Amino acid sequence: MHRSRLAGFIFDCKDADLDDATRFWGKALGMADLGREEGEVYTRLDASTRDLVVEVQRVDHESRVHVDIEADDIDAEADRLERLRARRIAKVKNWWVLEAPTGQRFCVTCAKTDLTRAAGANTWGDEA
Repeated sequence: MHRSRLAGFIFDCKDADLDDATRFWGKALGMADLGREEGEVYTRLDASTRDLVVEVQRVDHESRVHVDIEADDIDAEADRLERLRARRIAKVKNWWVLEAPTGQRFCVTCAKTDLTRAAGANTWGDEA
């Protein structure tokens, strides 16, 4: 048994100035820029009142928006999603990049909070 939930949205920006993109999305969504660490390729916006993570990140692929699903067992969650016909693309650091049967890519990341108490968390057994 494991738990997972929608963690948030990430704005992937290929050929944009990251600071400029962060200013745009922060103002568009009414979220403050929480900054980024030196050398990081993403900036987090303050979506805490929505219990979501919203980030703007620099990428090498085409610009798009992707979702993150956080799980307390990323391998079990990736297995579950594969049973739903998702396809694993790559393991990056400590998360999985998957592709939905409809072509959208998304990530399964390690839970940052206790999902036993988190709003919107699902509990999964062996079912798909």
